[in-house]
Amino acid sequence: QVQLVESGGGLVQPGGSLRLSCVASGSIYSMLTIGWYRQAPGKQRELVALFTTTELTNYADSAKGRCTISRDNAKHTVYLQINSLNPEETAVYYCNLVDIGRVSWGKGTQVTVSS
Repeated sequence: QVQLVESGGGLVQPGGSLRLSCVASGSIYSMLTIGWYRQAPGKQRELVALFTTTELTNYADSAKGRCTISRDNAKHTVYLQINSLNPEETAVYYCNLVDIGRVSWGKGTQVTVSS
């Protein structure tokens, strides 16, 4: 079983920045992708950014230029730096890991962008 624990969310003013963290633990076999999704109120969950099987990065168009995904393999942690946040990005941000035969989700961390 894989456990994903997100942290780093909170209330931030428009134009501000946050760095989210996701710590992975448990039995992970042949990880395929790991990354971040978000779900705004009343909307479907959508990709923000992820690492592919070959450790390349893939960003949603809305995230390009303002978001950076990074990882620390020694700490089993994936980060998401988000800059220039706007109120439309208020959402629950989820960590996602796909390995062979499984899709795992964390419980999410709330990001609220408001003045």
